[in-house]
Amino acid sequence: MEESKKGNYLVPLATLTTLFFMWGFITCMNDILIPYLKGVFQLTHFQSNLVQFAFFAAYFIISLIYFCISATIGDPIRKIGHKNMIGSGLLISATACFLFFVEAKSEEPTFIVFLFALFLLGTGFTFLQIAANPLVAQLGTAETSSSRLNLSQAFNSLGTTLAPVIGGYFVFKYFDDGSQSASAVQIPYLLLASLLFILAGIIFFAEIPNIETDEEEKENDPIGALKHPNLVFGMIGIFCYVGGEVTIGSNLVSLMKEVHGIAELQASKLLSFYWGGAMIGRFMGSISMSKLDNNLKYLLMFLAGIGAYGLIYFITGIKYEETLYFLLFLGLNFLVFIFAKSAPSRTLGLFAIVNMALILIMLNTQGMASLWTILSVGLFNSIMFSNVFTLGIRNLGKYTSQGSSLLVMMILGGAVVPPLQGLLADIFNPQLAFAVPLACYAYLAWYGFVGCKPKKTVENQ
Repeated sequence: MEESKKGNYLVPLATLTTLFFMWGFITCMNDILIPYLKGVFQLTHFQSNLVQFAFFAAYFIISLIYFCISATIGDPIRKIGHKNMIGSGLLISATACFLFFVEAKSEEPTFIVFLFALFLLGTGFTFLQIAANPLVAQLGTAETSSSRLNLSQAFNSLGTTLAPVIGGYFVFKYFDDGSQSASAVQIPYLLLASLLFILAGIIFFAEIPNIETDEEEKENDPIGALKHPNLVFGMIGIFCYVGGEVTIGSNLVSLMKEVHGIAELQASKLLSFYWGGAMIGRFMGSISMSKLDNNLKYLLMFLAGIGAYGLIYFITGIKYEETLYFLLFLGLNFLVFIFAKSAPSRTLGLFAIVNMALILIMLNTQGMASLWTILSVGLFNSIMFSNVFTLGIRNLGKYTSQGSSLLVMMILGGAVVPPLQGLLADIFNPQLAFAVPLACYAYLAWYGFVGCKPKKTVENQ
């Protein structure tokens, strides 16, 4: 990468970061849709979690198609460019949101059409994920790729933090006429469709570079990416991370309503602490994995953590004394970052172990202690996606885009794990069902400490 080009990456990074915010906001709206559609269509826990199945199944199917095309006739991004790939994803996503508006406006809306719209929405986001994640990782030096991706993911989490509060207010209060109809999602999704169409126009005129590897494509190995063990194990890591994160977020509102007796609107505000925790951790992680002096780094991490907490506290209006457990775990998050010494793999492993401990505590306690423990899992989810992603595509060279599509494919975890947890909630109870993510975090701990390391024979190829 030429030195003269590095200064030109600020605008593309800022543009891409806007994308991360938007798809974070819209993705987290699914957590509002699940309890809302559950009431509208009288669904079971299992049926309502099909919302996430339809959305995240698209990631698997579209990424599989992308990989097959890449393996047979060549990488599509090399042919159409990152910019066109991102623009296409935005247009598809905007169309999906508009379909929400159309179906919600009909006299007899059906659940299956909403599921199709969610699949279409996931299709558009798959395009964005395949193109944007590796692009952000490569807009600069390899040493700071995790830092850049964590920063972009932090704005993704800002979207997921605002969505439960704003979306919950619109769906459960402002546009809810009390008739248990689907009409409350009409205007919110029409607005989202409009914003996505506008963003597609901005991307069309923006300067988005195509990052090419320095290696020439001397041979066309259709499964070249799969010969890298850090990628193969990383694929399972993405499956486990997305599955664990999404299934917790998807079932928290139901848990708070059925186990803790908290109304849906208040529960949607508390949900912001779960997704907001990921935002806090990603801002801190971006600073932690930068090349700043340690003293300055720790000061900025502290300020970022307190500032982001203040934002969540302000937008939710939750009483300060009720958040003391969250502040305690925020302090633990800061200490684990310091102990990990900015190593992406070590940070991933330690955070996974902490999440396992938090879930075990939640399963064996009651009341607010149990609730805030599971809400605080978001703090330690924070860096997992970006760290697994960058560790997974490390040393892939010309197979980076192919590897990226395979990693995005395994976002399938968000489709498979939530219905499984919903099924266990129907059979047993909503709290016990939260044992499902334990296995996910156990694998992530192994990947962080062992599975992410490429074999020397692969590294030297």
